Amino acid sequence: MNTATANTSGAKLAFQSYAGTGVLVFLLMMLAGAVLRMAQGTWLGIPANVFYQIMTLHGAGMVGTAGLAGAAVMWYFLRKYVKLSTGIFVTMLVLSLIGVVMILAAILIGGFAAGWTFLFPLPAKSNGMWSAHAAAGYIGGLLFIGVGFLLFYLDCAIAIIKRHGSLVKGLGLDQLFSGRIDTEHPPTVVASTMVAIINILGILAGAVVLVICLVNLYVPSFALDALLVKNMIFFFGHVFINATIYMAVIGVYEIVPAYTGRPWKISRPFLAAWAAVTLVVLAVYPHHTLMDFVMPPWALVLGQVLSYVSGIPVLLVTTWGLLANIHRSGVKWDLPLRLLVFSVLGWSIVVIPAIVDATIRVNLVMHNTLWVPGHFHLYLLLGLLPMLLGTLFYATTRNNWQESRADQAMFWVYGVAGLVFCMMFLAGGVQSTPRRFAEHATEWVPYAKTGAAAAILVVISALHLGAKLLRRLPHAVL
Repeated sequence: MNTATANTSGAKLAFQSYAGTGVLVFLLMMLAGAVLRMAQGTWLGIPANVFYQIMTLHGAGMVGTAGLAGAAVMWYFLRKYVKLSTGIFVTMLVLSLIGVVMILAAILIGGFAAGWTFLFPLPAKSNGMWSAHAAAGYIGGLLFIGVGFLLFYLDCAIAIIKRHGSLVKGLGLDQLFSGRIDTEHPPTVVASTMVAIINILGILAGAVVLVICLVNLYVPSFALDALLVKNMIFFFGHVFINATIYMAVIGVYEIVPAYTGRPWKISRPFLAAWAAVTLVVLAVYPHHTLMDFVMPPWALVLGQVLSYVSGIPVLLVTTWGLLANIHRSGVKWDLPLRLLVFSVLGWSIVVIPAIVDATIRVNLVMHNTLWVPGHFHLYLLLGLLPMLLGTLFYATTRNNWQESRADQAMFWVYGVAGLVFCMMFLAGGVQSTPRRFAEHATEWVPYAKTGAAAAILVVISALHLGAKLLRRLPHAVL
């Protein structure tokens, strides 16, 4: 019985649409980020309200695009093992684009600038900076995007259940506890099952909080509990952005074996790691509320302890599997493989500032500094983005591909400049530079200037790689 999704021209066009949209939006958001850093470094003079509008756009755009690109990687490989709906995949993109238009209108026309996290009550109490309609446009846009993602993950979950009998079996829990490991069970199905479970739960929570915030905008008497709203937003937001790398890592599991000729087989530690992270990712979000003294102490302790182990099991089995797969394999290194291996190393680095910030005593001092942007820019720039690019390049360079010296040079420029850019955030955090400040004190400006210079190099290298990828899109293969 053929259980794979058919390779139709519509499916190929859908993947190309995701890849093209993802590359273009990522480039625009990177440019916006560089502008913010240049403004903090006094190289650009922009009004404070415009700074916060760009900051909101940059944050929402990066998180949304990371989700879409990660979903494209998951769809690209999961469809080899289960039957997915191309129509739903396209619907997710269409709903996302509608949501993006609404968000752009809310920010660029309505002046909404509450940050991508839209924490209550800021959207409703703007002190005249934006209207309720602008806030509703932003929140409504997120709702459209969330509905699209929910349809996609439901389609993935249903397809996995139809093929494997249940999500428990898709995740491999029956094998983990039965004593018999089926090494033919695809790692892609394990990772996709985990992502479907956590994102369906996270998006449902997000939909609830978005709807009640919308109602509050027009019916202020519909009072909201600010602490409850914050908990729901960060449960949804943390799960969503964490899931992006668990979707993207599927590319590592599928592509590296194509280079080495060694299948990436599951094992008991592999299944245990993915089972553990399924639970931990759902419970770790309280590390975003460590400064909220009204939170129950047990929740804060839970957030700290789980943050120490969140992601590490999967990172360990992935890094170990990667090194074992490549060791003495005689692989021929090219751009897609370099990007994928670099991304796993970048992901390994990310855990260090994350663990530091998740320590309660440290968090009380560091959380509202540039240390936190340093952490998630490391996550996106050195972990997630090269992982996504590696997969997209792999999908588009199977035929008639020749790598130039400029391609190789831009890979290294991206890596080195990206690391410097992130380190300037962390160094600024150590110097207690507050985050989300449009203007910086004189003592903080050198970090912003160095970061801005590195950001320009990152944008240049990303433009080169992005342009190359867009030119190769017609050659994409499923």
